Amino acid sequence: MPLWKMAQRLFLNPALAHSIKSLIVPAQPMFTVLVRFRKAHCCQPLYTVQRFSTLPNVRHFSSSLKHRVTFNVQDADDFQERVVASETPVVVDFHAQWCGPCKILAPRLEKMIAKQQGKVLMAKVDIDDHTDLAIEYEVSAVPTVLAIKNGDVVDKFVGLKDEDQLEAFLKKLIGP
Repeated sequence: MPLWKMAQRLFLNPALAHSIKSLIVPAQPMFTVLVRFRKAHCCQPLYTVQRFSTLPNVRHFSSSLKHRVTFNVQDADDFQERVVASETPVVVDFHAQWCGPCKILAPRLEKMIAKQQGKVLMAKVDIDDHTDLAIEYEVSAVPTVLAIKNGDVVDKFVGLKDEDQLEAFLKKLIGP
């Protein structure tokens, strides 16, 4: 018997039989999940693949409103298009990766803007990447937050603010 015929009998026929059987008798749906384990020692794998007939208790990813109203500015043209020309008021957060207060303010600000349900947008500008924008808007310290409405800067603050101050800042921008 030729070698290719033997290979066909050993490998292809069982595969074809299985695929035909699955067409005739539908199998129970299986879900493949990548599971992460805590590493007990150096030889234990970090991840394993497990198959379940029903989904186990897993976290689901969703796109929340926060991700739709907050965006990173890519360049000066992007800033012009998405901030200056925006019909919706925009809060612009000038920050830097190395700035500690920026890391504290950003989540507070994002949380407050997400509560506004799309009445205001948030643009994030890294001053190290976009020094031209920082100079144009006279940003001398970070964090600096501007409120821009109809292309004009209507309000501004520098430094950390608590949630009550941020809420008052947003109310001035949006109105009652």
